[in-house]
Amino acid sequence: ENLYLSGLTAMEKKLAEYKCNTNEAIQLKLVRFPEDLEDENTTFNPEYSHQVEVAFGYKGLKILLYYIAGNLSTLFRIEYTSKVNEKFDCVEADDVESKIREIIPPGFCTNTDDFVSLLEKEVNFKPFGMLLHTYSIHNEEAGEDITYQIYKADMTCPGFREYHERLQTFLMWFIETASFIDVDDERWNYFLVFEKYNKDGATLFATVGYMTVYNYYVYPDKTRPRVSQMLILPPFQGEGHGAQLLETVHRYYMSSPTVLDITGFVKAEILQTVRVCGELVLFESIHSIRCFSQEMVTEAQQKLKINKQHTRRVYEILRLRATNMGDAEQSRSYRLDVKRRLIGPYKKKQRELAKMRRCLRPEEMTNQLNQIDLNLQREQLEESFQQLVSDYRRVLERLAQA
Repeated sequence: ENLYLSGLTAMEKKLAEYKCNTNEAIQLKLVRFPEDLEDENTTFNPEYSHQVEVAFGYKGLKILLYYIAGNLSTLFRIEYTSKVNEKFDCVEADDVESKIREIIPPGFCTNTDDFVSLLEKEVNFKPFGMLLHTYSIHNEEAGEDITYQIYKADMTCPGFREYHERLQTFLMWFIETASFIDVDDERWNYFLVFEKYNKDGATLFATVGYMTVYNYYVYPDKTRPRVSQMLILPPFQGEGHGAQLLETVHRYYMSSPTVLDITGFVKAEILQTVRVCGELVLFESIHSIRCFSQEMVTEAQQKLKINKQHTRRVYEILRLRATNMGDAEQSRSYRLDVKRRLIGPYKKKQRELAKMRRCLRPEEMTNQLNQIDLNLQREQLEESFQQLVSDYRRVLERLAQA
C-alpha cells in the first residue's frame, strides 16, 4: 500500500509540474518594429484569463498573442518545452489552442514571417472615422512630446468591423466582467484613441484604447448615451488617456441638442466632472450651502448633461473638500448628509422585510431578529461611508495634482 501511495505522490508531483498559470503563459505584444518581437520589455500579460483557466499538460507553456500596433493583425502561436502524452502518462493535455480560438477572431497568422510581412504594410493603416480631438503628452523616455488623436467611428467605416473584432478581444484579458457587444445594433458609438509615431520617415498610428457608448432612446426626441466599456491598453495606462477620452466624449455629446444626459461614467470621469462642476455657480457656494438641492441637479444636467446620481456624488466630493473633518461638528454634519443617501437601499430592504414579517405568525418573529438587522445595518453603513470617503480623497488628491 505504501508503495502504491508513494507511486501516486510521484505521479502527482510530475503532473503538478505540468500545470501552468495562464495569466503568465499568455504573452501579449503591440508590435511596431520587427525587433519588438524579440524584446521582452514590450511583452505584457493579461489581468484575467479565466476563459482559459489553468492550462494543464504543458511545461514551459507560452501562448503568444502578438498584435500589430495599429490595425491589430494578430500572430497566435503556442510554444512549450514538453507536453504530457496520453499513451505514457494516461492523461490528456488541455486543448489550449481551441480555447484561445474561441476568443480571437479568425484570420490570424501562425508564423512570424507572415506577421512581419504584414507589419511592412502597416504604413497604409489610418484611423477610422471622424477626428474629434488631438492632444500631446510629454514622454520622459523619448524626451519629446507625443501626439495622440481621438476619433469617433461606426460600422459603416470600411474595415472597422474586422478591426473592432480584434480590438474587443483585449476586453477579455483586462475587464473581468467583459462581454462582446452586438455590432449590428446601430445605436452603438465607438471612440478610439491613437498615438502618432514615426517609422522610416513616415507617420504611423498605434491603437491606445477605446470606449463604447450606447444611445438609449428617451421619449419623445432625446437620447441618453450610456458608457458601456472603456479600456486603455496596458502599455499606455497611467498617462492620462482615460481622462482625455472621457472629456472628449463628454464634449461630443454636450454639443448635441438631442442628448438629455450621459450615464454610466466611470471613476476617471468623476474627476473631470468634479473639476468642471467646481466652476458652476451653485457648486462654488458649497461652503455656505452645505445641502444638496434640485437646483444643483438642474444646473448640472443643463450645462454638463450629467444625471442626478452623478451630480450627487460630485456634490459629496466637493463638500468633503470644503469640510474640516478634524472639526467634530463639521465632520458629523458631513457624515449624516452622506449616510442619509446611503441608507436609502437599507430602508427599502427594511420595508420588504416588514412586508414579509406581516405574513409570519407572531411566534415566528423575535425582537432579536430586528436588533441584529439594525446592528448589522449600522456596521455596513459605517463601512460604506469610510470606503466612500477614502475613494473621494483619492479623487481630490488627483484633482490637486492635475
